[in-house]
Amino acid sequence: MSNNIAIGSPVRTQAIINRYFMHAKKNLGQNFLVDLNTIKAIVQAADIQKDDQVIEIGPGIGSLTEQLLLAGAKVLAYEVDQDLPEILHNELPQTIGGQALDQRFKLVMKDVLKANFQEDAGNFLDLNNPVKIVANLPYYITTPIIFDLIKSDLNFVSLTLMMQKEVAQRLSAKPKTKAYGPLTLAVQSRMHVNFDLEVMHTSFMPQPKVDSAVVTLTPLTQKPDIDDYQFFDHVVKIAFAQRRKTLSNNLKTFISDKNEREQFITNLGLDLKVRPEELTLNQFVSLAKALKVR
Repeated sequence: MSNNIAIGSPVRTQAIINRYFMHAKKNLGQNFLVDLNTIKAIVQAADIQKDDQVIEIGPGIGSLTEQLLLAGAKVLAYEVDQDLPEILHNELPQTIGGQALDQRFKLVMKDVLKANFQEDAGNFLDLNNPVKIVANLPYYITTPIIFDLIKSDLNFVSLTLMMQKEVAQRLSAKPKTKAYGPLTLAVQSRMHVNFDLEVMHTSFMPQPKVDSAVVTLTPLTQKPDIDDYQFFDHVVKIAFAQRRKTLSNNLKTFISDKNEREQFITNLGLDLKVRPEELTLNQFVSLAKALKVR
């Protein structure tokens, strides 16, 4: 099979699978993306420019990696599947822009949740300068990876992530919608969320049962007035503990006395019948602040 055909095309992916007698591993959440238009759209959503420093999570057989390299990026990739280094070494372009593959691509065989970015980057990436993170995340570990990256000291300008569509909708949700909840507020209190594109389940090999979506997270230029994110996240979690109940009912954990609780909510300018999904981010910030100084 000619390497002039992109890895992300169905015919090349199938050829690679056949050549290496491989299969997608369910325990690793592997589904190979075989829609070149979608792959290029992810690269575009990440706004990859020549010589951008990119950290990729889960390169798989290299369909997205190849397009990141061709767009001019220098890619440090994290992978846990021990069967993939040989495939990536053999199938990725051996020269990119006149440089050898190992000058543009470094593979780290490690769970990204256990990453030491400074150590792993070595002399390959300069982490004093910004990086862009791009990933096709396994469904089962999406949320831990997002929070690990958000809370890391990594100097990133964006996270462009493909995930289960339902999770993407929760990240980008608005108040008074079913998808709006603790995950929404935990992320939106730290990041701007852009819902980039939907990806049909038919774009993968093998096909998962659900559709996916791509979102880009960028650090907020003006963060909300939260001095204790751990407490803020805890307040939000308690507020949504029983979603169908009123905010007043859910705040029993903090204020046991009913009259005192209702006065507290009234003082915040909120209706006593308000439900947690009706509150905006700023209203949750005010709520957490008021509870902390009680």
